Amino acid sequence: MAWLHKTRGSSCETFRDERSPNGYSLLPWLLMGMGAFSNLFQGETPDPWIGGLGLLTFNSLYIYVSFRSFVKEKREETSTRVALVLLGLVTCALALAYGGNWLLFFPLLGLATGAAVRMPQLRPVGLVVGVLAGAVSVAHDGWGGLDIAYATWISTMVTAAILSLSEAVRELRTAREELARRAVEEERLRISRDLHDLLGHTLSVIVVKSEAARRLAAGDVAAAQSQLNDIEAVGRQALTEIREAVTGYRQGSLSTELDRAVSALRAARIEPVVRRSGPPLTSQTEALLGWVVREAVTNAVRHSGASRCEIVLSGSGERVRLMVSDDGDAYGCGDEPADRAGTVGGTGLKGLTERLTTAGGTLTAGPGPRQGFIVTAELPVEAGELTAESVRLAVG
Repeated sequence: MAWLHKTRGSSCETFRDERSPNGYSLLPWLLMGMGAFSNLFQGETPDPWIGGLGLLTFNSLYIYVSFRSFVKEKREETSTRVALVLLGLVTCALALAYGGNWLLFFPLLGLATGAAVRMPQLRPVGLVVGVLAGAVSVAHDGWGGLDIAYATWISTMVTAAILSLSEAVRELRTAREELARRAVEEERLRISRDLHDLLGHTLSVIVVKSEAARRLAAGDVAAAQSQLNDIEAVGRQALTEIREAVTGYRQGSLSTELDRAVSALRAARIEPVVRRSGPPLTSQTEALLGWVVREAVTNAVRHSGASRCEIVLSGSGERVRLMVSDDGDAYGCGDEPADRAGTVGGTGLKGLTERLTTAGGTLTAGPGPRQGFIVTAELPVEAGELTAESVRLAVG
């Protein structure tokens, strides 16, 4: 019994319909040969043993071709084509020898041909099968045999059309399921990237400010209270950003990230230096550069042991360049060490590289010429002109 199976993904549904045609779909048409089978048992066929052997051969070849025709690789194999040619020869031999009900094997030959042959070979092959059926049928039944020729040609073309349409539907269904699977994977990747950047930065700031509040609590209660207020504000903002990241609507601000970076660096006793110049930036360019500032400063706070961190933003008419450098331990910055060729090794930096590449930019990271670690990002000034889908992938 045909049935419909539904599988559910986390954010999509795919459907697998197992009612597609297969080799069994062509078997009931063998009942058209019952007339010839009846003639054998009623003794109306000369040389019944030869006729019976021919009938067995025809049915065997028909079943063989039918089942192989529904698998593209097998359908195009030489053995399938040879079996189809032999089926045609057996059909002609039986029809020429006995006529009558045996002529109905030509429409069955048409069914097998339509199942096994596709465009562009279908038209000439279908024409040859139809003409062959017409010639043999007219030789036995006169012009009335043209009905057999027409039925053979129609069965060939209609079978091929139906099966081609069925294959197209299956391919479209497979493509739809693949697109849905990729959409789920991309959404999971976006959320994992956002959560990595959001939580990594936020928790680092909270830890640094908590340490600062603990140091100040004994001697400067007001300053310690200020740090605690900052911790509360950072925590509330992180909750908002996580909700926005999960729903896919998070839009960063470069100015906001620079302010947070300065606050985090100062709390970590790292001297911040910020220089900004160049033309105004689109919102999407600022959002991407904000991610770079967040990741680079987080790494400097957590891993470098630096005493100074410099953030320089400059731009020309077409591209904008952001460089974040510190004077700490170059090989302690990032989730994994970056070599001196400037390859990006950390998980967060890898994610940033993918984001900027999607937006037409580049990201390099590695040890400085003397000491410290340098992260450099370049983007088109008009990165905001990307399509909505490209922007979504770039930001997530």
